[in-house]
Amino acid sequence: MTGTVEYVHVADEAGAPPEQRESVDAVVGKGLQGDRYFENEGTFSGEGESSKQDVTLIEAEAIEQAEAEYDVAFEPGAHRRNLTVRGIGLNRLLGERFRVGDAVVEGTELCEPCTYLERKLEEKGVQEALVHRGGLRCAVVEGGEIAVGDAVVASE
Repeated sequence: MTGTVEYVHVADEAGAPPEQRESVDAVVGKGLQGDRYFENEGTFSGEGESSKQDVTLIEAEAIEQAEAEYDVAFEPGAHRRNLTVRGIGLNRLLGERFRVGDAVVEGTELCEPCTYLERKLEEKGVQEALVHRGGLRCAVVEGGEIAVGDAVVASE
């Protein structure tokens, strides 16, 4: 299975708007350099194992389906996931290691939507629209650069 990174986003502090980047460095045990969780300052920091949410991914196709089915709209990064990818099913990567750009990550938990996201976007239906397609939380296993256009490669 192979996909592609379409967008890279980081937010430098809890609640800050996501900032689009062309690339970012993934660091083992820390996450994405410049992101709120890198310094353990995100809204959900301190919940369980810290490396569980080093990086979060969401499928572009899932966003498009949610928009069409629930009449909601997401600007790039509004979903508050770090990487938007296309062409690869993320739910199947739970518990698996896979390559994203130069980094290797491991899927640790499905990223089910929460009421925080719906409140932040001030749009009813967002939480329901993303149930079971809200993305994947991952731990960084091998650090490296992740850039727009990079391959997302899972072993078969």
